[in-house]
Amino acid sequence: MLRHLLFSLPLIATLLGITSAKAEQFVRVDNYEIHYSAVSTGFLTPEVAQAHNIQRSANRGLVNVSVRERMEDDSTRPVNAGIQGYVSGLTGTQEPLAFRTVHDGDATYHLAPFTLRHDEAMRFELDVRYDRNEAPESVNFMQRFYIEH
Repeated sequence: MLRHLLFSLPLIATLLGITSAKAEQFVRVDNYEIHYSAVSTGFLTPEVAQAHNIQRSANRGLVNVSVRERMEDDSTRPVNAGIQGYVSGLTGTQEPLAFRTVHDGDATYHLAPFTLRHDEAMRFELDVRYDRNEAPESVNFMQRFYIEH
């Protein structure tokens, strides 16, 4: 259920005009796909937020990163990844992101809460280590959020 909800949130947000995020944002590196999104936690249902210990608030956001390895038969499998990063606004003040891993069936998500800034372009800078024998992959994106009062 969380998997469906978290991947649906960017699409819902786009349809509502809340963000300019694309429904499917990912970076492909060799046989790996690094999927990422950021949403307001206000979109989560109380049940999902409580089940995964996520604070629902108009002023809180959630970064979701999942890594999948593409197999020879074109199927994919989840990959545990180490993720570090931060989010910053126009002032340049950096907020470190503390990721935790959630396993949901055949999916693995790496989630980190952050503070939303109203109508401000927020820059996310992530280092994703999907293979401990390789250097981390940089994943950077910008997104603007609008807080409804």
